[in-house]
Amino acid sequence: MLVIAGLGNPGSQYAGNRHNIGFMAVDAIHRRHSFSPWSKKFKAEISEGEIAGDKVLLIKPQTYMNLSGESVGEAMRFYKLQPSDIVAIYDELDLAPAKARIKVGGGHGGHNGVKSLDAHCGKDYRRLRLGIGHPGNKDLVHNYVLGDFAKVDRTWLEPMLDALADNVELLVKREDSQLMNKLALAVGGKADEDKPARQGKATPKPTGKSHIHQARNNAQPKKLPATGPMAEMLKKMFGNKED
Repeated sequence: MLVIAGLGNPGSQYAGNRHNIGFMAVDAIHRRHSFSPWSKKFKAEISEGEIAGDKVLLIKPQTYMNLSGESVGEAMRFYKLQPSDIVAIYDELDLAPAKARIKVGGGHGGHNGVKSLDAHCGKDYRRLRLGIGHPGNKDLVHNYVLGDFAKVDRTWLEPMLDALADNVELLVKREDSQLMNKLALAVGGKADEDKPARQGKATPKPTGKSHIHQARNNAQPKKLPATGPMAEMLKKMFGNKED
């Protein structure tokens, strides 16, 4: 079984917060696929289903963000799972809006929900981080993450969540690079945009002439001297034949 845990805060007053993008992501997956109705267990709202032939448990901890690990850890122990069987989806201040990254393990980066997961589940779970941007001043972070997404954010937020729901089988099959490409393309980015060019990839030929070629074409032919010692030497070597 794979547990996909979206992090957020329960209650309608938090539903549209940037901090709740994890809940939004899990809700999008639930809507798109055949999952059971939400029920309450493990101090969370949970739903079971099957994706790509594997059992999947969607979980939205209802403990509030700072205690998310209590809920996910309880589910992990009940099903006798390992940290590698968990994917946590949450907001990332250090990523620009519309950016997504996934990794295994790492630090919590000051995110209290992740800090709680680390304490209750270990650190070696997959972390799907969805960028919300940074307000620019650490004193503004609290109000920023607990503020609602702006209307302009819908231009990338909805396509990203739709793409995640459409391609969640890649997450289940651990094809993380392919999933990142799908999310990037959904918001108008480029696939593998942060990766160096692959070795052996053909370099496209320039459409115009090179700078060297242009310089050669623009150079004027030098005139040979008509008089003097150099002229006499050239006459002896080549005669009087014209070019």
